[in-house]
Amino acid sequence: MLVCSLSFMMNAQSDYKSGIGLRFGGYYDLVAVSYKTFITTPGALEFNLGFRPFGVPGFSWTILSLSASYQHHFPIAAVDGLKWYVGAGATAYNSFSSYDYYDGFGLLIFPTGGVDYKFANLPLNVSVDLRPSIKIAGGIGYYNNFYFTGGVSARYTLN
Repeated sequence: MLVCSLSFMMNAQSDYKSGIGLRFGGYYDLVAVSYKTFITTPGALEFNLGFRPFGVPGFSWTILSLSASYQHHFPIAAVDGLKWYVGAGATAYNSFSSYDYYDGFGLLIFPTGGVDYKFANLPLNVSVDLRPSIKIAGGIGYYNNFYFTGGVSARYTLN
């Protein structure tokens, strides 16, 4: 069974135009709907619409965010379907709370890097990324000015 699984993974392909699915793990978007589309052979745009609930005894708050990034892909020759990428993006978020200290709008910018894999026999793409984010706007007291964050995505490939 292990041999069959490894053989299946090694027969991956890198050709897909776009995919939609979920991204997990960001600081400001614990769960996000993720859409990725290639605009050139190596260049892709990724959009994430996410949310993150917080709660402590006495009150809670929620962050709603929208991220967009450009990613330039490079093939990893040893494994078909596996690419690494670098790029940059921005995130706009709003925190909703009845407590002013945790309420308001913010804007982040980030470089990004990661790996992207497309399975050959499944309409599935997975990726892992890092997004060290810097806050450039927003006066929300709770949030820091720098976040070392990343995520894992799984997308159904559309074509």
